Amino acid sequence: MKKITDETRIRVVCEHIQDGRTLKSLAAEYGVSPATVSNWVRAYREECLTNDEQKSKPEAWFWSLQ
Repeated sequence: MKKITDETRIRVVCEHIQDGRTLKSLAAEYGVSPATVSNWVRAYREECLTNDEQKSKPEAWFWSLQ
């Protein structure tokens, strides 16, 4: 199994949210399952519900998880 970096996770979430890429296409490109991509996006969206500042900055959200 391939190690996915935090930067890659951010990129995937940004490409889905900001660019409208599908979960399936992102999963195929980055070598993960669509369910994994969905989990990353869901985690980002759930965080946005409680933190308005994070909505426009997926990278800031991801660093807050560290």
